[in-house]
Amino acid sequence: MSNDAKSYYITTPIYYVNDIPHIGHAYTSLACDVMARFKRLDGYDVHFLTGTDEHGQKVEASAEKKGIDPKVFTDEVSQSFRDLAVAMNFSNDDFIRTTEQRHYDACQALWERLLEKGEIYLGSYSGWYAVRDEAFYTEKEVTKDEDGVMRGPMGVEVAWVEEPSYFFKLSAWGDRLLALYDADPDFILPKSRRNEVISFIKGGLMDLSVSRTTFNWGVPVPNDDKHIMYVWLDALTNYITAVGYPDEEKDSYKKFWPADLHMVGKDILRFHTIYWPAFLMAADLPTPKRVFAHGWWTNEGQKISKSLGNVISPYDLVERYGLDQTRYFLLREVPFGNDGDFAHEAMVTRMNSDLANALGNLVQRGLSMITKNCEGKIPESGELSAEDEKLQASVDALLSDVRSELDVQGFSRALERIWRSVSDANIYVDEQAPWALRKTDFKRMETVLFVLTDVYRKLALVLQPYMPESTAKILDLLSVAEEQRSFDNWSDGMKAGTELPKPAGVFPRYVEQDS
Repeated sequence: MSNDAKSYYITTPIYYVNDIPHIGHAYTSLACDVMARFKRLDGYDVHFLTGTDEHGQKVEASAEKKGIDPKVFTDEVSQSFRDLAVAMNFSNDDFIRTTEQRHYDACQALWERLLEKGEIYLGSYSGWYAVRDEAFYTEKEVTKDEDGVMRGPMGVEVAWVEEPSYFFKLSAWGDRLLALYDADPDFILPKSRRNEVISFIKGGLMDLSVSRTTFNWGVPVPNDDKHIMYVWLDALTNYITAVGYPDEEKDSYKKFWPADLHMVGKDILRFHTIYWPAFLMAADLPTPKRVFAHGWWTNEGQKISKSLGNVISPYDLVERYGLDQTRYFLLREVPFGNDGDFAHEAMVTRMNSDLANALGNLVQRGLSMITKNCEGKIPESGELSAEDEKLQASVDALLSDVRSELDVQGFSRALERIWRSVSDANIYVDEQAPWALRKTDFKRMETVLFVLTDVYRKLALVLQPYMPESTAKILDLLSVAEEQRSFDNWSDGMKAGTELPKPAGVFPRYVEQDS
């Protein structure tokens, strides 16, 4: 295996185990799942990684508060993220935990390499630290609120910390980080985030404290176990742990590293675009190809918080609206990268307008006519009209257009493009009126229905990454074999005479239940 192979490595951030999963976790992993599924269908060998970040002062404190061992605490919460992956139908290939031995080995190997290269030194730290963020903040990033409490840039309480610490020479890497971004303008997406990172670096980087001595729950520093590795040096290393580091000759490492895409929330952008590439460059390891930072969700216009009691559970969404409906809405409603607002009315509108009416009814109408008028078999096509060819051209271009959008994580734009073809197909049905042709030109009706079956097939194929269960039902209704559902089969076409099962609705209309 080599890096020249058609491979694709995508990661979620590893989720911090201080609480149960919410909509933000589901959103990030869903985006990665769609990318992973699309790339697999497009012929790539994909490695899709997710997992949990289980070390740090915050976890130790949470476990202590519950009166249980940190490992027992993390076992429970980590399992809840595995359960979420099952509930949301995520197709991850690996689930990493930072409490695994393979991860300890990778972290300590990276530390020793940085130490050997003179990138880490022992000193003492004094400054502001936010336990909730597990982040250090400079004097200019900290403000005092009206109650006299010092807070970091995200509004989180910070405390003054003084302790012995190892430091990473981050201050030496500013110019080289800027050169990295300059060499690849798409290293950080969206562009607005890139500008934010560049501005931060130009403000000057300070050396980074990379060890702590005031708690014990973490990866011990090699040969100095009084020190625990800074949780972000530990956490970020998971991305290379999972593909076999420190064995750089391992097939999985050579095939998948550097990662094609780290998907993160905007709150952890700095760690992934400054600290992580600096650690890697300092260790003479390749940097990832892209970091994409998406926005946050609000709930009916309000900031989501436990204190307001408006945290959105992905389980509740799936139970109320359906799995694929939830997957569709989260990636359709908001341009990926922007902040978004979850609103019940918007969700219902998408389900009924986009899914039930536009797509579901489109498929149901054509297949029902085949059942009633063509003995349940795909009819023979006659000579194609200009209208037939126009619709076919719209749909044929879908795969290329969607591929271009997803290559820059344009999830909502890709869906917009697909729904333009859905709209084209509905207009075509209304204009061709096969129910009228049944009486006036039966052969023409058969041609229209034949054209529609291939339109349905291609719409279902390209929508598989977003709504795998629903599109599988559509492809079943078209009698498309499992082995013919990859993008290699895009141009195969439908075969006249293929027997179809009795059609069934795929996207029911949402009707509010009486409480």
